[in-house]
Amino acid sequence: MRIFISTGEVSGDLQGGLLVEALYRQASAMEVDLEIVALGGDRMAEAGAKLLGHTTGIGSVGLLEALPFIFPTLRVQNRAKRYLKDNPPDAIAAIDYAGPNTAISTFARRNLPHIPVAYYIAPQYWVWWPLKKDIERLVKNTDLFLAIFPGEARFFEKQGGTVEWVGHPLLDRMQNAPTREEARDRLSIPQNQLAIALFPFSRHQEVKYLLPVLLAAARKIQDKLPHAHFWIPISLPDYRSLVETQIQDLNLSATVLDGQSLQLMAAVDLAIGKSGTVNLELALMNVPQVVIYRLSPVTLWLAKTLFNYSTPFLSPPNLVLGESIVPELFQQEATPENIAQQGLDLLLNSERREQMQQDYQRMRLKLGEIGVSDRAARAILKLALQSTVRNE
Repeated sequence: MRIFISTGEVSGDLQGGLLVEALYRQASAMEVDLEIVALGGDRMAEAGAKLLGHTTGIGSVGLLEALPFIFPTLRVQNRAKRYLKDNPPDAIAAIDYAGPNTAISTFARRNLPHIPVAYYIAPQYWVWWPLKKDIERLVKNTDLFLAIFPGEARFFEKQGGTVEWVGHPLLDRMQNAPTREEARDRLSIPQNQLAIALFPFSRHQEVKYLLPVLLAAARKIQDKLPHAHFWIPISLPDYRSLVETQIQDLNLSATVLDGQSLQLMAAVDLAIGKSGTVNLELALMNVPQVVIYRLSPVTLWLAKTLFNYSTPFLSPPNLVLGESIVPELFQQEATPENIAQQGLDLLLNSERREQMQQDYQRMRLKLGEIGVSDRAARAILKLALQSTVRNE
């Protein structure tokens, strides 16, 4: 049996790696010989997928920000389409990566209509409601939605999709998380050190819009709490020297790490970072956090004007509960002063910290049970087996 998986960016590669491991695990239990071919990154390759293209470095958010990546993305897509046509798989699994995966699923529906498509971690249309035709096309081209949020499941069911709610895969990842003491030992962080994590980017555009303001906020926190030390995990190694230069320019007490984000999350007293998967990871580890995000003003205007973009929240913890449990600073609000103020309040106000951690527990109850990746893998394999039987 052959499964084709398509995803992009660092977070997609993380979820893809967990899924690849689960697919091989479940296929072995079913005594099925399995080959996985993918668009993804190093985590998926390490888990056993054969990569047709490396996509973790060609992702972006926004229309203008996507322009530099159009041709690299098209080249990878064309390679995938040729492969699919010459080597039809038994099923296609798409993970996030809305634009490219929409193109691949549309191609598959037109040219390989007998191959089922499962969407695992679908675009967050249930949050910000894009153009109606985009929703209709997604539902038309997807045989099965494997939903990770209850709200996502309800949304796609209302749109006429076939949906199975599997829960959030980070529940599985957190099973291997170290304790605070273990993490600090591994990272050589003294147990009594005030440690703050900064998560500035996983996409190229975030280097420009988020890194400078985040480091400036850290400097303001350091001015108030000179004993604080900052740790910055780098998911894009090419930017290490840039980060280190800006740290030196600000005379910031900070250490740059190559990866090791899970250990760092377990070790710190506070995290400040961009909106995304990392917010949910931090919440599941009970780490107080401040969430920020910035886009180019032109991109934001286009999104609001052309696509009616509107969302009450940015971060997954707030989206899950539909209420503000972690502070979010978006666009003009994401200033060094505001970020530092929110961070200092969480460090110095024990009642606020405790309330956030209580809210995390309420959020956790909405995410399902562990075994998410295996449930998703079984559903994909079942879809592939059904397709094989029909085609025979």
